Amino acid sequence: MNILEIKNVNKRFGGLQALGNVNLNVAEKTVHAIIGPNGAGKSTLLNVLVGKLIPDTGSVMFDGQSVLGRKPYEINQMGISRVFQTPEIFDDLSVQENMLIPCFAKRDGAFAMNGYSSVGSQRDVMDKAEEMLVEMKLADKRHMHAAAMSRGDKRRLEIAMCLAQDPRLLLLDEPTAGMARADTNNTIDLLKQIKEERDITIAIIEHDMHVVFSLAERITVLAQGTPLVEDTPDNIKGHPKVREAYLGETQVAA
Repeated sequence: MNILEIKNVNKRFGGLQALGNVNLNVAEKTVHAIIGPNGAGKSTLLNVLVGKLIPDTGSVMFDGQSVLGRKPYEINQMGISRVFQTPEIFDDLSVQENMLIPCFAKRDGAFAMNGYSSVGSQRDVMDKAEEMLVEMKLADKRHMHAAAMSRGDKRRLEIAMCLAQDPRLLLLDEPTAGMARADTNNTIDLLKQIKEERDITIAIIEHDMHVVFSLAERITVLAQGTPLVEDTPDNIKGHPKVREAYLGETQVAA
């Protein structure tokens, strides 16, 4: 069963065709990677999926419902959470305070803080936040200022904040960008754990092929806004169209 169905999506910015007749299906409970060289249209496609951009034509269906015309928070409430290329956390809050925000949003559909004394009295929210911090191995950092965290831990916190909303589809926009190799490998292990324990669908945009081939079950390759090929990782590795898109025709011929 496909949880995400993208059909004939086109998007232009003036004379630039950013997306051209994109057709892409993401099967439920799989890890699907979207790769391509710079300017291939990956970020544009992701922004269409989360409601930041409206395509000129085409349809985007999530679990049988159209996401087009919905605001980003409405799409989030449908069950789609996004992890940004640069971790989107609240640097001026503690790790625990960051974690409380999506827990309130999941329960109430909005977040309003009227002093931490009242927050502390709401046991269900506090328990959910603590549960997520323990699951994501951040409990020992609960009182740390988020700004003081490492890049890897900031990413871990952002993923935890997304998972607190119990999404069915997790969108990851270059989740290991700017990380050292050790943090990258820790993030790969974390995502494998999330997939195994939560059995959710993950769609990932990533330049690091080590990350892609460590996680993906299916890969779609974009070039100049159009899907070139979709296949398994093993078949993608040596595909001539993929090599040409990344390396250029001359280098492939050589």
